[in-house]
Amino acid sequence: MSSPLLDLAQTFALILLAELGDKSMLACVALGARLRAGPVILGALLAFSGLNALGVLFGASVGAALPPVVVAAIVAGMFLAFGAVTLLGSDDEDDDEAPDAAQTTGRSALLTTMSLLFFAELGDKTQLAVAALSSDHHPVAVWAGATAGLTLTSALGVWAGQALLTRLPKRGLRLAAGALFLAFGAAAAWRAWSLFAG
Repeated sequence: MSSPLLDLAQTFALILLAELGDKSMLACVALGARLRAGPVILGALLAFSGLNALGVLFGASVGAALPPVVVAAIVAGMFLAFGAVTLLGSDDEDDDEAPDAAQTTGRSALLTTMSLLFFAELGDKTQLAVAALSSDHHPVAVWAGATAGLTLTSALGVWAGQALLTRLPKRGLRLAAGALFLAFGAAAAWRAWSLFAG
């Protein structure tokens, strides 16, 4: 295992880049346009804390049950697949609309944000990435890095609103995230090969 600080930093960078311009950030843009920022950001933090805890528990238990070479090979395959899917995603996906924030009138901003993001991201590529990372990295560091990255993208969405999305090309963000997934996949494949050959 690598150092917890390195695991936290790698997870944070991967998740942050993968989620910039993604549906959870767009949902926060929409919610933040009509609701107070504090409850929206807190709702996002609580949703992502729970989702990432589920991902870490699954990944850490798989990591403890399987030999390291098998875990490394599975992680490599998952990241390479995420990278390919992300890179091959159509530009139409980048133009998806966020949920209409007007529908949240009369509801608690915190509960609305928390439930919206929890169910929107359940089983998403970032939760699967958290599970994959936690299978052979420090689980608490992976959880903290992923939660921080997801919460930061939510805060950026709330605070920057539509202006952020008009200045950053979502296609470029998608391509950068795909390349980062492939890089993590290549590193995991190298680790699997080293364990197998060594």
